[in-house]
Amino acid sequence: MPRQERYDAIVVGSGITGGWAAKELTERGLRTLVLEAGRSIDPENDYVMTTQAWELPFRGRRDRIKQEKERPIQRECYACDEWSEKFFVRDDENPYTTEDGKPFLWIRSRQVGGRSIVWGRQVYRLSNLDFEANARDGFGVDWPIRYADIEPWYDHVERFIGVSGQAEGLAQLPDSRFLPPMSLNCAEQHVRESLMSHFSGERVLTIGRCAILTANHGGRQACHYCGTCERGCTTHSYFSSLAATLPAAAITGRMTLRPHSVVHSVIYDPTSGRASGVRVIDAETQETFEFYGRVVFLCASALESTRILLHSATERWPDGLANSSGQLGHNLMDHTMGGGAQGDISGMDDKWVYGRRPNGIYLPRFRNISEQHPDFLRGYAYQGGGSRIGWARGNDMPGFGADFKHSLRAPGPWQFRFYGFGECLPRESNQVSLDPDRVDAWGIPVLNIHCEWSDNERAALNDMSIQAAEMLEAAGASEISTFIEDNPPGLTIHEMGTARMGRDPATSVLNGWNQSWDVPNLFVTDGACMTSSANQNPSLTYMALTARAVDYAVKQIADGEL
Repeated sequence: MPRQERYDAIVVGSGITGGWAAKELTERGLRTLVLEAGRSIDPENDYVMTTQAWELPFRGRRDRIKQEKERPIQRECYACDEWSEKFFVRDDENPYTTEDGKPFLWIRSRQVGGRSIVWGRQVYRLSNLDFEANARDGFGVDWPIRYADIEPWYDHVERFIGVSGQAEGLAQLPDSRFLPPMSLNCAEQHVRESLMSHFSGERVLTIGRCAILTANHGGRQACHYCGTCERGCTTHSYFSSLAATLPAAAITGRMTLRPHSVVHSVIYDPTSGRASGVRVIDAETQETFEFYGRVVFLCASALESTRILLHSATERWPDGLANSSGQLGHNLMDHTMGGGAQGDISGMDDKWVYGRRPNGIYLPRFRNISEQHPDFLRGYAYQGGGSRIGWARGNDMPGFGADFKHSLRAPGPWQFRFYGFGECLPRESNQVSLDPDRVDAWGIPVLNIHCEWSDNERAALNDMSIQAAEMLEAAGASEISTFIEDNPPGLTIHEMGTARMGRDPATSVLNGWNQSWDVPNLFVTDGACMTSSANQNPSLTYMALTARAVDYAVKQIADGEL
């Protein structure tokens, strides 16, 4: 007989959205259980931000044999290196399958804090251009919300996490509540001014908007530019659930955090028509538990939350819990990335930078705002930046001897790089389902993933490359080279969709409050809820939607509706 415990609320996942759900629920007075599939993290021992390459067995070059065996997928992420591979799952324990040999790279973390320990920290608001996109061009279903609905929750989240950035007054990229911006370097400032002049203000290069503190904030210290964020931050200068939201929830005394808790399924009570709790397998002992709660928030990441729902099938919903629409598992999206160009910027050889700024530039969407491009729908944006080439340029240079080595002591020329990220259209054919023949290390069926880019995404990637080169030419760059990388879906690590919000229960899984149409005390607030992908990094929107959903759920409880 499984052990049973009761709580007011259950949150599955402790990452970006799970931390926010925990904070908001406990601060509203609910006794909340947070379930995390992975281990606890001790920043003092697990964060290795000051460890140098020569202190590591493989000098920072990775144990390639071990990674090939344990993390052949995870190692494709730049952050899964010899310092930080412990923050990524073992693929041999957490497998999945793909259909027809089409690659999908599912980059995953299982530990308290989830991927918020290693995320890229870029935070951008969506605008009405994004929330109205599906209705405007007919791909997918209409979002059930607009910018005005989420704007106060963007404010709420930003006040807490701390966002550094520069206000630009752009309708397609609403400004946030900013801490002081990080500075553009001389090459970036030159390109910004050149673009403003050449494109009449249509293309605005700004500093990246990032959840990294540039001033002491909320008891956390300002960033000191060590530049190794993916190894963890002992000063808590970048936002993570481990550094900010989970401690806020713990202070209330109403959070119970349980690591090593692999959620098997949601328990559904057909008599009440509600979710009564969740089944859990202890990751260390394989013991089974049942936890009961008044409301359940799935915040396990887009694909994991959907996997749980698919595995929670009932007689009423044989294709997955709360799936009367048939849309559960469909409309998987990720952002495309890798269209761009780079070139040399001359005339600044007397200038250098100090510190390792943990941020780059951002150039917001300019396509398909007022005029429709003939080749593709939606849009893209650029990240990147300017930098001087260091001594490692010697790897690709001809030369030998003392004079050659001495020449590498001085920095090389300034270079500038535009690297594009594009929107992915929601398509029902991009989907996940349970693989009937394979299970993970805890005996739970794994996902089979079918996802591929369409001609629309490929056309946008091509345009990214062309426009990046044109902008560098306008800035007077030389040695311009273009590129279009062949990155598979998943590698951008912005997977979303598969349990979308909508206006109609016949075509969507969730309503405008991230609440299941079919099971009213079940909420999904991670990336699974997204109705379209936009082209901005999505984590800020996930956090705002989570805080908004908790506010709604708590009011529904107070009114006796839940």
